[in-house]
Amino acid sequence: MSPPRFVPGHEPPTRRREEAFLFAAQGLELLIEEREGGVAIPQGARLPELAEGAHFIGTLDGVDCYAASWPKGKEPPTGLKLIGGRNLFRQVDEELLFVAGRALAIAEWDVTHRFCGRCATPTDLVPGERARRCPACHTPFYPRISPAVIVLVTRGDSVLLARSASFPDAFFSTLAGFVEPGESLEETVHREVKEEVGVELKNLRYFGSQPWPFGRSLMVGYTAEYAGGELHVDDKEIAEAGWFTVDTLPRIPPRLSIARHLIDSWVERMKGKAGPSGS
Repeated sequence: MSPPRFVPGHEPPTRRREEAFLFAAQGLELLIEEREGGVAIPQGARLPELAEGAHFIGTLDGVDCYAASWPKGKEPPTGLKLIGGRNLFRQVDEELLFVAGRALAIAEWDVTHRFCGRCATPTDLVPGERARRCPACHTPFYPRISPAVIVLVTRGDSVLLARSASFPDAFFSTLAGFVEPGESLEETVHREVKEEVGVELKNLRYFGSQPWPFGRSLMVGYTAEYAGGELHVDDKEIAEAGWFTVDTLPRIPPRLSIARHLIDSWVERMKGKAGPSGS
């Protein structure tokens, strides 16, 4: 088995930071360097002052990686620009994409917890762990991760897909939503599907999970079967929804997402049922 390309960490090494990757984030945007044929993450030498105070997040292919926040309203240096993290899809490989997502989340945590939310005292970094702590009331602050569910619903040889009103691109995906306080993951699946498209589910099964940094969440995937109800979109989060067969699939999410993994897995199962001849 080959070693993992990315090895997470929080204790910065003694190595110089000039050649390290520096993930400079502003909200969900990242500072990148445009190169012929693609984009690249700038090295610490391009932004030495920012690199000096950055957070070590691990190594990628043996290269140190640091995360820092880019000041709001400050113009990027010549040759660098801010782009939305989602725009890195199809421009970088999967491993680099999710390291970038980790950096976005850590940079945001560092910015939003500089002061204690309980007593407003400036917080301190905690040695040896990824945390800030208030020196007055001792409240700790860790990077926040919001749990969310995503589900692929099937009915016979068709699958339920929907187009979100907030999607920047007009593609269809599986249904998803955030977990509410006091709610289990399974309860969230049933509630979200009922609220968004009006149908009920049965035979809920765990599929897998994926960190989703572009909402700072952890996506927990399920499959389920249609149990009843008329399809009716909520007209708030969902623009349209429908049942699709393998041969009538609309435009679907990019391959790196768990939504696409869910859909691709279903397509493989359906093709397997059809047999080699497709009959």
